[in-house]
Amino acid sequence: MSTAATLHEIPPAPADVVLDLTADMSMRSRNRQAVEDVVAGLRLWRLALTLGWLDVRLRYRGSMLGPFWLTISTGVMVASLGFLYAKLFNMDLRSYLPFLALSQVLWGFLASLVSEACTTFTEAESVIRSVRMPFFVFSIRTLIRNLVTLAHNIVVIIVVFAIFWMWPGADAFLALPGLALWVVDALALTLLLGAFCARFRDIQPIVNSVMQIAFFISPVIWKPEQLGASAALLFINPFYSLLEIVRAPMLGEYVALRVWAAALVYSTVLCAISWAFFVRARGRVTFWM
Repeated sequence: MSTAATLHEIPPAPADVVLDLTADMSMRSRNRQAVEDVVAGLRLWRLALTLGWLDVRLRYRGSMLGPFWLTISTGVMVASLGFLYAKLFNMDLRSYLPFLALSQVLWGFLASLVSEACTTFTEAESVIRSVRMPFFVFSIRTLIRNLVTLAHNIVVIIVVFAIFWMWPGADAFLALPGLALWVVDALALTLLLGAFCARFRDIQPIVNSVMQIAFFISPVIWKPEQLGASAALLFINPFYSLLEIVRAPMLGEYVALRVWAAALVYSTVLCAISWAFFVRARGRVTFWM
């Protein structure tokens, strides 16, 4: 029997099998391109750093104090709320004001990052349309911009700690793993919200409203122990877990294992959702601009 006849007798693959193989190859290609985008973006970290620093300079161009205006407003808010709520909650000002200063600065970073993550790609529309550049560069750019602002606001924490002479000591280094987790979450969030808000432009006001609600239900201006027995359920709030893994060591306090576990679970879920959406949306972001 000839080879041609043998091949002719082999039945063709079912259509559903062909479609599955095509979809599998397409998904592998998308994942590979997304990985290449992230790797290329990391290689261009100097460019992202320059763009983030330039954003801060342009935002406060013509201002005498630059970003320190935000530092001054944060300091005034901490002092005003500290004396007021210490009186209302009947708490010792020496223990409450450092807690409030640290909480406000850290929350300000989180809230600003979430809000600006929504415009990660839309604010760079002209660049994306004209220059072929990894999308991950713009994620790093947003992170750098907010880290620079956070660095300015750390002055408020230092001043409050110096006034009450409450230095965390070596325990503060235990906050570094939490900060590293924040960086990973921030990059995942910018990819997720950046692409999602590029497609649906009315999502950002919803995100800002959610962050306002989260501010009041999270222990930022009030302490977790004020909830009494219900404080054990706070780890359900992802913002509490993320705040606590950085805030507690800087206050010289112990971070419960369940809080760290909750923070890792929430971060894993965020990264998984962000990656799944970015893989599918990466090739369409330019057309959504």
